[in-house]
Amino acid sequence: MFKARTITGAGKADMYREIAQQLEGLLAGEFDAIANAANTSALLFQSLPDLNWAGFYFLRAGGELVLGPFQGKPACVRIAAGRGVCGAAVVRRQSVRFADVNEFPGHIACDADSRAELVVPLMRQGIIVGVLDLDSPHVGRFDAEDQAGIEHVAAIYVAACEF
Repeated sequence: MFKARTITGAGKADMYREIAQQLEGLLAGEFDAIANAANTSALLFQSLPDLNWAGFYFLRAGGELVLGPFQGKPACVRIAAGRGVCGAAVVRRQSVRFADVNEFPGHIACDADSRAELVVPLMRQGIIVGVLDLDSPHVGRFDAEDQAGIEHVAAIYVAACEF
């Protein structure tokens, strides 16, 4: 049985190392992408401060992102590639971090309380299969250390899954 360890007193780099270690243990031996997305989003939501949403969108035929497992308030179900921060990450094929989503052209306000967003594309053999999306009610919540940490989490998730 997996039991998350409380992360206290750590700097961001140490916190993300601990989250990565816990995630590897949590996903060990499980290959289902949905089950692993559910546990990954739960671990992130429980472990990271100042989040109001943590979850997945999966890319479907026609370039549309469809809501997957998440923690937080109900969310937009479908997002076209190129729309909002999630869609921008798909088109750019790279992570998108925005300090204040109200300043992002074309932002989709699934939750009006969200102010900062970090979206990391999920890539397998050069193909985007979805995105990992984190939202915060605090402007400027995510920085380069958060981006690097979540990119590592996304790589662990993708490596554990069969798509």
